[in-house]
Amino acid sequence: MTDEDRELVKLFEGLDTPGVSDALDKLGLGGHCFDVMPLANYSQAIVGPAFTVRYVPAANPAGTVGDFIDDVAEGDVVVIDNGGRTDCTVWGDIMTQYAGARRFAATVIDGVCRDVSRALSDNYPLFTRGRFMRTGKDRVEVGSINEVVSIGQARVVPRDIVVADANGVVVVPRNRAREVAEIARRIESVESKIREAIANGQTLKQSREALGYHLLQRKQS
Repeated sequence: MTDEDRELVKLFEGLDTPGVSDALDKLGLGGHCFDVMPLANYSQAIVGPAFTVRYVPAANPAGTVGDFIDDVAEGDVVVIDNGGRTDCTVWGDIMTQYAGARRFAATVIDGVCRDVSRALSDNYPLFTRGRFMRTGKDRVEVGSINEVVSIGQARVVPRDIVVADANGVVVVPRNRAREVAEIARRIESVESKIREAIANGQTLKQSREALGYHLLQRKQS
């Protein structure tokens, strides 16, 4: 990763996808990856810059399906656009093993994975539309690397910041990352004060009104 990658990733340390999602809403930005869910209930959010891959239907003869992985850097999130296909996989145990050894942050797939036992035992973070055993070989091939892709309706530009946790996946436009992180932290601060207030006996209505909860996610004019 570059120095700027590390700086942007650090901005999101300690945040979660609900807070980042609310910040995106407030700024009128997209980035919510619909129907892409975690393989397990990861206890902490994973953050990293996107290394994007787009798959296309296989030609005859078929092209490669996984050689791109040698170009992914430590700390990157592999973001794979397989068009939402659930009839064949684009990620299995060998790629999981390699990704873990190379210390990738996670893999996000608009599609499915297989060999999930390896990912679960290695605690390698995977976010997909599901799992299915059928190979993608001779069915799909890599169409492009590090170009704009779509993941669950979210537009992902290479090196955008991906935040993923037990709730799902959001993608933050790189050029808005500082702004999004700042607002997400502001929202989390208010919500923390609300939790403290209700722990001290205030009603939820009182604490929300006092701290302006209902305005937190409202889109800026």
